Amino acid sequence: MVASRKLYYGWIIVVVTFLALLISSGVRTAPSVIIKPLEAEYGWDRADISLAVAVSLFAYGFGAPLGGGLVTRFGPKRVMLAGLLLIALGLVPLLSLTQLWQLHILWGICVGIGTGAVANVLGAIVALRWFNKYRGLVVGIFGAAAAAGQLIFIPALISLQSTYGWRSVIGILAAAAGIILIPVLLLMRDRPQDMGVEPLGELPASSAAADQRHTTLREAIRTRDFWLLAGSFFICGYTTNGLIGTHLLPHTLEHGFVEADISSALAIMGLMNIFGVTLSGWLSDRYDSRRLLAVYYGFRALSLTALPFILEMKGMLLFSIVYGLDWVATVPPTASLTAQRFGRSSVGTLYGWIFCAHMIGAGIASYAGGFFRDKLGDYHLIFLSAALLGFVAAGLSMSITAPRKTGEATLATAQ
Repeated sequence: MVASRKLYYGWIIVVVTFLALLISSGVRTAPSVIIKPLEAEYGWDRADISLAVAVSLFAYGFGAPLGGGLVTRFGPKRVMLAGLLLIALGLVPLLSLTQLWQLHILWGICVGIGTGAVANVLGAIVALRWFNKYRGLVVGIFGAAAAAGQLIFIPALISLQSTYGWRSVIGILAAAAGIILIPVLLLMRDRPQDMGVEPLGELPASSAAADQRHTTLREAIRTRDFWLLAGSFFICGYTTNGLIGTHLLPHTLEHGFVEADISSALAIMGLMNIFGVTLSGWLSDRYDSRRLLAVYYGFRALSLTALPFILEMKGMLLFSIVYGLDWVATVPPTASLTAQRFGRSSVGTLYGWIFCAHMIGAGIASYAGGFFRDKLGDYHLIFLSAALLGFVAAGLSMSITAPRKTGEATLATAQ
């Protein structure tokens, strides 16, 4: 009876993983804060700086399937340590940045691969290994780490940059990546069996049978559903990390908003992110994930349609709420559908490649945003292109094969 009251060690794993994902996502918020200072100090074009961000997003995307394979082989702990170390090693030399190519290599490749390894694919595998019960909730918590990174880091980094310059932003992020290595090294474990326990909860018989299904990448790419998932997630990346994550702050500052007000709006967006992705994890346990995705992409498209015409703070706050609710909310249903369609044991590989498509979309949008802003003088066209693609993603989501009614939804959400 006493043993049954002990804290399940998996919850400690959740806390450590959350912190690592939080730092990784916080690092990814830096470009929006330092773009204009880099332009001012070095005279580089917006497109040239955006290219470094695009390279980083591409590396981030390809780091996901690479990280998923490495986690399977070496375990989450080693991959988490390696990813965080690579982030720190990429950030520290940026403090003495002098050439554009250095930004492309250090931020683009080193930080990109490091943050790609410490991303939601790793979180999905951690949830898969430690939890049979509460998987949807745990994945929602890990998804909230990305949102919390925005909520915590963006306002603080804006203030830090305004007071001490962009190098202080890089220095704080490098220190944070270094500090989080300590709890990962001391507390992280690869499997429940390492602590003499089993995954929390039992699976229903139907879900246990679904756990045994496995689909190889070669088999998956021959199916329509894989490309529908990858295509919709490509658009997800285009309309979030790549465009809004990189260019929203420069856009607002160039349209008369002040940093203090935008910091508040971005903090609200981050708060809505946390609420939205956690709720989405809960909903994905209970409702058709295809319909959830269609709703998320539809509302995202509507908010992006309005963005070029928002010139007052009231409108920006409303945008922050609506857009923030579905920024990361697409992750649980997309991962859920991957597991339902292809089997839980396939998630590490297949969801890794679907997430890679997400970051390819993000990279394209990051560079295109800077390119068209330089050519046209604003972001209006690229925002409207993202809105149109959001509606396309809603249609793609509803075209995915309907999940089987075998109790797999609860199982799959954790992926």
